[in-house]
Amino acid sequence: MLYKFIYFFHVDFSWLNVFRYITFRTIIAALSSLALFFILGKYAINRLNNLQVGEFIRDEGPANHKEKEGTPTMGGCLLLPIIIVSVFMWAEVINLYIGLAIFVVIGFGAVGFMDDYLKVIRKNSAGLSVKMKFFLQVLVALIVAFTLYFYPGFDVNLNVPFLKDVTPEMGVWFIPFTVLVIVGSSNAVNLTDGLDGLAIGPIVIAFISYLIFAYIAGHAKISQYLQVPYIAGSGELSVLCGATVGAGLGFLWYNAYPAEVFMGDVGSLPLGALLGTIAVITKQELVLLLVGGLFVFEAFSVIIQVAYFKITGGQRIFRMAPVHHHFELKGWHESKVTVRFWIIAIILALLSIGTLKLR
Repeated sequence: MLYKFIYFFHVDFSWLNVFRYITFRTIIAALSSLALFFILGKYAINRLNNLQVGEFIRDEGPANHKEKEGTPTMGGCLLLPIIIVSVFMWAEVINLYIGLAIFVVIGFGAVGFMDDYLKVIRKNSAGLSVKMKFFLQVLVALIVAFTLYFYPGFDVNLNVPFLKDVTPEMGVWFIPFTVLVIVGSSNAVNLTDGLDGLAIGPIVIAFISYLIFAYIAGHAKISQYLQVPYIAGSGELSVLCGATVGAGLGFLWYNAYPAEVFMGDVGSLPLGALLGTIAVITKQELVLLLVGGLFVFEAFSVIIQVAYFKITGGQRIFRMAPVHHHFELKGWHESKVTVRFWIIAIILALLSIGTLKLR
């Protein structure tokens, strides 16, 4: 709430009036997160090194990934606090939607931390059991879903892209649908986090898209003009998206090839869940399939690979899943896979923003 304190003096210093605008606070939140990462990033990486929190590379992965073994992981332990600090500085934290978003970050971050702790520090390669991890994720998502469902005035209709007059009311089905979006988004991002810079680049791109969606949804006149649902108070999520973009760019500085640090499940799980939560609040859940198309493709490559393997008794569609490993084994250099996937993410983001006018 630092901006509240600064804005208090706007009577004496009229230029401080800019702090009441969401657009300005979004920019400041992004720059604050970026600056904090540059200040603390190297120290955090050295601390992770000293604690011997190194990445474990499975034998079944690509052979060239063995050289990454020992690279500090659990970088999400710095990424998430920086986002939260920036949000507390520049956003309206008493806003329900900001509160739910921070709850998701902390909740899924705790799940990811427990999984990383068991795998990396306790040297238990299995980490949390799949059932326990899924149960905890669903539990956090259910709390968000029930809160939104019973929040007076919150729209539980489904907004369908391109079809402005098609808004089916989901009723109680809004709850399992919300859980599916949040948990699915969380795990899709987690599966993408397999190469240097591969996940964080599209994450930044996706949050820029939802920064725009959140601002529009929270602005009565613009949302009416573009014929999208107006969600009072959701504009503050733009500040949160800005903070995430800044922190993501700061993390990318150290995660770009060759990576000095990986985010771990403590970073990827909550960032994916946060993206899904913002999509639900801004009523752009279906657009998430387009914005996060790269994450969806990665997740489905695993599902298809496993299903085909079982049906055919051992045959594979991809050389390895998730699909980014398939391209690696075809001879693409890791950085080429990463940059080309970023390009795809940018194209999908631009198409998703285009849905605002094609209605």
